Amino acid sequence: MSGFARTGASVPPLLAREGWGHIAVALAAAVLVTWVWGGAAALPVWVVAVFVIQFFRDPRRTLAVGPGVVLCPADGRVIAVGPAEDPYLKRPAMKFSIFMNVFNVHSNRLPVGGRVREKWYSPGRFVNAALDKASEHNERNALWITSPEGYEVVVVQVAGLIARRILCYVGEGDAVEPGLRYGFIRFGSRVDVYLPVGSHPEVALGDKVKAGSQVLARLGGADPRTF
Repeated sequence: MSGFARTGASVPPLLAREGWGHIAVALAAAVLVTWVWGGAAALPVWVVAVFVIQFFRDPRRTLAVGPGVVLCPADGRVIAVGPAEDPYLKRPAMKFSIFMNVFNVHSNRLPVGGRVREKWYSPGRFVNAALDKASEHNERNALWITSPEGYEVVVVQVAGLIARRILCYVGEGDAVEPGLRYGFIRFGSRVDVYLPVGSHPEVALGDKVKAGSQVLARLGGADPRTF
């Protein structure tokens, strides 16, 4: 991917492309079992098919806008807000974590626009994504983004207990817009965001949030750093 990736360049489907194959297999299995053994026997298979369809839904969102706005990168529940060490830029930071259960939308959106400075992929384990140690030990994919104002932001996709694939569609050198649909994690996971110290949280522990349409925080604090 090169150049500027515009969020409004195309209208996304209501079902994520990442799930089309899974949905087709689930529906085909349900139809086949219904045809061979009848509706009663097929009921559990139809339940699975409905679950697969809801998992891969990808609703369109009206993006939140405003000065210094950091968008929520994922749907789910806020499980961490507070000071932490940014393990990628080796600096004090404000850390935000959003946990996605299997009933949440799993399409991920970028919290800020700017330039992708670097991308890191780390293989790892698959412990419960709701646990703090998941940020350090699980499979994860991190992006370092410099905002137009010069703020340094790191967003990390973290695999969960049954997640087996992290998908990320942007890379080093890409110019991106806030709210860009940039990735997907299959079957339970979390997203961590590291912001400069002094950024103001707009969410609290336990809040349920939606990617792109809700504000996670507002950038602030000391003068933007250049790495």
